[in-house]
Amino acid sequence: MHVDRSRHGLGLALPVFAVALVAACCGAVGAGAAVNSSQPKLGGTWSGTYSGAYSGTFTLRWKQSGSRLTGSIKLSRPSGTYPITGSVQGSTIRFGAVGAGATYTGSVAGRSMSGRYKSGPRGGAWSAHRIG
Repeated sequence: MHVDRSRHGLGLALPVFAVALVAACCGAVGAGAAVNSSQPKLGGTWSGTYSGAYSGTFTLRWKQSGSRLTGSIKLSRPSGTYPITGSVQGSTIRFGAVGAGATYTGSVAGRSMSGRYKSGPRGGAWSAHRIG
């Protein structure tokens, strides 16, 4: 059975869709590269404090790949060093301490960052500055 695609409007629609799809993918890659190049540089060591439901100090050691963050956080309470992952989009940062059960959100400005943390139903404020 032969289908006359031009009569059903499919003859032109499929190639146009394919071109649009390729353009969208290439545009997304280009836009992603531009966004990543403007991300704050967070790799290195940061020292901070937290207060609220829990209080203490912490040291972050970040490795950064574009917007992705990995590394470790050393907490004074609960005492220990925990793996940590996160992301940064513009000035917004989000990260979590695997094993400690805490999540952090906030903003970055130059050599400092601050925000709110949550651990279970409790939470509070945190801040940090780059030390290395």
